[in-house]
Amino acid sequence: MTTERIQMTRKGYEKLKTDLEYLKTVRREQISEYMGSALADGDLRESAAYDEARMQQSENEARIQEMEDRLSRAVIVELNENESRVGLGARVTVQDQNGKQHHFEVVGTYEVDVLKGKISDQSPIGKALDGHTAGETVKVSLPKGNQQFQILDVKYE
Repeated sequence: MTTERIQMTRKGYEKLKTDLEYLKTVRREQISEYMGSALADGDLRESAAYDEARMQQSENEARIQEMEDRLSRAVIVELNENESRVGLGARVTVQDQNGKQHHFEVVGTYEVDVLKGKISDQSPIGKALDGHTAGETVKVSLPKGNQQFQILDVKYE
């Protein structure tokens, strides 16, 4: 595994800890019960349920290891509510060149949730917005072509 540090918001760090705890307790117990019922069914050589349980166990343990690694490399970026420039943890409202408003929250790479408007600080839009303030216009190179966004608001919560 790499030793590269991972920047995260406190909220992202806490969510990762909660998700890890779930995998280590609740999910492990569910898989254990599933394995137990498969063992009770008898011949393991032909047990698809046992094979499935072993696969789930392997996947769960791999996810646990990956999450523990992320947590060990995490650097929590503290938010400054008085900050006016876009950075990690900022909630940004922008307007595109067609007049449509978009709302983004700039988060660390492992916190991304596009459906909730959480974009990576390393994404093209995240990089373009970084360090800019409300009133400024930024250009972003996207797969569908160049786009301009006017920054309307920057907030930290």
